[in-house]
Amino acid sequence: MMKNWLKKSFGLGIRLAIACITLGILLGTLWANPVQAKLTDDTYDGNIFALYGGNGSIVPPRISLAQSLQLGRPAMVVFYVDDSADCKRFSPILNLAQGFYSKSLSLIAIPVDSLDLQKGSYAPTEEAYYYKGTVPQTVLISGEGKVSYDREGLFGFEELDSAIRGLLGLPDAPPELKFRKTDKAINEVNP
Repeated sequence: MMKNWLKKSFGLGIRLAIACITLGILLGTLWANPVQAKLTDDTYDGNIFALYGGNGSIVPPRISLAQSLQLGRPAMVVFYVDDSADCKRFSPILNLAQGFYSKSLSLIAIPVDSLDLQKGSYAPTEEAYYYKGTVPQTVLISGEGKVSYDREGLFGFEELDSAIRGLLGLPDAPPELKFRKTDKAINEVNP
């Protein structure tokens, strides 16, 4: 009699476990949303530089604006948020700039969420001093602290390249070395 009760209990336990697993799988497929990173929406997908720019090394910045100015090194300060479609589309352009100019220019990408915007005033050596309230925003600052370029919104690498060359005192790129237009994407991931 004891063996019979044990067999029934064990069989019932197995059936109950299978039913719970099946129910869990069914509920999971009904309510689970697949993870989809999209270049064209204002949702958080993760580090935009790793996902869309192909270069997660841009953040966190290796040097602050104060350190760059103390060294007399020109800087490019870029304000962004990870959940902005415009910032997502701009990240590959920053990757190009880092690739070409990282030895001559400090690239300082600042997430706006990290700024203390409640503070009343900022020194010109603080990144927040240059923030205008929109993203992306790109500011080029000479090693002496003079702003040579301040642009809000999306634009192509050609414009950024020209502004950086002006800041560094380099001649304009010859036509054969100009890049294709990067202000229009060729697919969802690469500009």
